[in-house]
Amino acid sequence: MTFSEYTDFDAIGLANLVRRGEVSANELLDSAVNRINALDGDINAIVQDLQIQARKQIEQGLNDGPLSGVPFLLKDHGIYLKGTHTSGGSSFHSALPATYNSKLTEHYLKAGLVIFGKTNTPEFAISGSTESKALGKCHNPWDLCRGTGGSSGGAAAAVAAGYAPMAHASDGGGSIRNPSSGCGVFGLKPSRGRVVCGPDVYESVGGMGVHHAITRSVRDSAAILDATAIVPVGSLYRGLDNDSSFLDSISRPLKPLRIAFHLDAHRSVKIDPACHQAVQLAAKLCENLGHIVEEAQPEIDGDEGLEIGSLFWKVGAAQEAASVAQTLGREPKQDELEWITQLLADEGTQISATEYANAINVMHRMGRKLAAFFDRYDVVLSPVVSQPPWPLDTYENSYSDSRTYFETVSSYSPFCWPYNMSGQPAMSVPLHWTENGLPVGVQFAGRYGDEATLLSLARQLELAKPWFDRRPQIHTSAPLRVVST
Repeated sequence: MTFSEYTDFDAIGLANLVRRGEVSANELLDSAVNRINALDGDINAIVQDLQIQARKQIEQGLNDGPLSGVPFLLKDHGIYLKGTHTSGGSSFHSALPATYNSKLTEHYLKAGLVIFGKTNTPEFAISGSTESKALGKCHNPWDLCRGTGGSSGGAAAAVAAGYAPMAHASDGGGSIRNPSSGCGVFGLKPSRGRVVCGPDVYESVGGMGVHHAITRSVRDSAAILDATAIVPVGSLYRGLDNDSSFLDSISRPLKPLRIAFHLDAHRSVKIDPACHQAVQLAAKLCENLGHIVEEAQPEIDGDEGLEIGSLFWKVGAAQEAASVAQTLGREPKQDELEWITQLLADEGTQISATEYANAINVMHRMGRKLAAFFDRYDVVLSPVVSQPPWPLDTYENSYSDSRTYFETVSSYSPFCWPYNMSGQPAMSVPLHWTENGLPVGVQFAGRYGDEATLLSLARQLELAKPWFDRRPQIHTSAPLRVVST
């Protein structure tokens, strides 16, 4: 397949070609690797080349799943593939290969996905911009001088650049939606407990963190959610068992929805006019599609949310640093952790069990208040981020302590975290581009457990205002290296 042919298809389309024998899994992998070789020298979305393992996976025989033969990427944090190293965006992480697969990895393999690389992420997946010292800066395919957002910035950049039609991602405060907005791709954060995790860690960031994928098409997101929404026995979230396929749900007629939209964040943050315009145009589009749209906003305390979220991230940093130290049998050496990560970990160790328990209670109280707003509305529409993608190096030049660090993160992505606290599903939909060609997503959030409505709405919007064929024109200086089987 040529580059253009490969990127003309989403994951379901590629899997259908493989199923019909029109192309082989190895040929798809060739196209994926060729595209990375041609472009990634300037983007730096891929931080581990797993082509050899992928060839062996194909040679040994792929599972006959719904996505069999499709090239796929894992985020280099929070998920394990047997025999490979996970850096977590850090020089401190153990270089020892994993001895087992994560449960989520097992479901990806069961679906027939071909895992051929790992994507860039900031250290410990904390930052809202993907530019760690260990893995380097990830450049936005739409403008190589700008960042991708984070923490799944490598995944979003890889999908936007056409390396793969979908890539694993995770979201503990906007880390799927934030980079999806900045890279012009589709990103759904599922409900808490929807996607299988484990076997070691079933929740992260106090229950705010979830896993899913970034995709170019809505139906791909639905298909991979079908493949991974396996709630294990003993889970706290057994009530999330789904009655029907998410993929099937997007083909059914969607009843008119009650949609609330708001333009202001839940705390004092300046919002770029382009982000306001994106929401206003999306609200008008929804109205034209027959939905009832009105301006209304959940009343939650954004300053309190920032304080609680900061506590969870500090504890998470301390926990991850301690886990790596236990594996290595030593504490980090000087400069093995970035100074902000070390500071957050140090402050996290000072947080008492009582403070943490109280923070959990506050989070759930805020979540209940937010969820109650959905007694009146089916969906809430807002910006994803406060500005179009920031220039690289903006983050590292804008803070001097942990409080200003979290102020910086929150000022860029003030709309995402509430739905991590409530556990509700939310998505970034690529409906808008600025005058100078930068993508600006819009966020739609739904009731807990109701990904089907969000995906159905996204599919309706995708048909009304298609984005699949809108691709970045990447001007690369990297030498082209072509592989072929």
